[in-house]
Amino acid sequence: MKRLWDKGLPLDEKILKYTAGEDHILDHRLVSYDIKASIAHVEMLASCKLLETDDSKLIIKGLIGLLKDYHDQKWSIHLEDEDVHTAIEKNLIEKIGEVGGRVHLGRSRNDQVLTALRLYYLDAIDEIIQSTEKLCQEIRALDDRQGSIKLPGTTHMQHAMPSSVSLWCGAYIEAFEDDIEGMIQAKRRSNKNPLGSAAGYGTPGLPINRNITTKKLGFEVTQEPVTAPQLSRGKAESHLLFELSLLMQDLGRLSSDLLLYYTQEYRYIDLPTEVTTGSSIMPQKRNPDVLELIRASSATVLSCLNESMMVMAKLPSGFQRDLQKIKAPLFRAIDDTVESVDIMSYVISTMKFLPQNIDLGEDLFAAEEAYKLVLSEGISFRKAYQQISKKYKK
Repeated sequence: MKRLWDKGLPLDEKILKYTAGEDHILDHRLVSYDIKASIAHVEMLASCKLLETDDSKLIIKGLIGLLKDYHDQKWSIHLEDEDVHTAIEKNLIEKIGEVGGRVHLGRSRNDQVLTALRLYYLDAIDEIIQSTEKLCQEIRALDDRQGSIKLPGTTHMQHAMPSSVSLWCGAYIEAFEDDIEGMIQAKRRSNKNPLGSAAGYGTPGLPINRNITTKKLGFEVTQEPVTAPQLSRGKAESHLLFELSLLMQDLGRLSSDLLLYYTQEYRYIDLPTEVTTGSSIMPQKRNPDVLELIRASSATVLSCLNESMMVMAKLPSGFQRDLQKIKAPLFRAIDDTVESVDIMSYVISTMKFLPQNIDLGEDLFAAEEAYKLVLSEGISFRKAYQQISKKYKK
């Protein structure tokens, strides 16, 4: 067996290499998801009397064995396979014989790909949520340790009003909790079962029951009509990328704060040597490179969103091979986000504020003085504002 669509006709190797792209490399993270979906599909075929019970048991046993063999590095995905889906079916037939070819009844590679991806998205979102919750815990711990330390609040990069470490922490906790809510919302578009929609027009004359695989795979709903899954491709991905972009934007702003606070001019915080790097020429330097790279990653993730949206732009209905190009930026964005959030959690757990270096000048209390005048003299805030402003004219 070669490719799922192979009809014995010649194919230029340059075309194979170009059309397969990176899938044989990227798809390693999808092995367990494709096998899980294939097992559910076989169980459905057996329930619908489209597959003999003995055959279904043999195929399922073979699929379970394939997953173990993969973890034991007994097989891999190669360029000649194109992707994980062909590799699994090929290895299944080699393992259990021709009966393994029955696994593809009632599905196309189109819905097979989409099912494995959506199962992966749901787990990836849960991982991102868990990492972000851990970051919130570390910020709360910082608040518990040093929340009472006073900070100058700024507007326009100028000292403005009194703040505190607690208020600063609270703002980021709320921001990241909001990002978690966004991630939960992103799950909605991935939580629909496309399996059995085949190439976008169902399986005419084949009485499959798509609701069975929906239940077995834990999807919330069966995506109907059968033409909907292919038209929906890219939406779940772009929604997830949008939420990742917002999360990374908040992470970038947190990085910017810490980079500013770490400068010699501020020295509001101390970072241990474990999270800073040195200079190749200046012996005295310790550099917060990790924060700069986290900040830069927000641009990477945003570019992945733009790439996804532009691939989808103006595509007609039905499956288009263009959609294959969404996989790489999405995987890159997921990996960058998880790694960046986890690294930021570690940095937060190691840092400390230096209150001896933090000065709150008298001018920070100008608004408070104005409020006191309003309360004590019963004048309007605008009049109190004018009176207090005279003290600070330069």
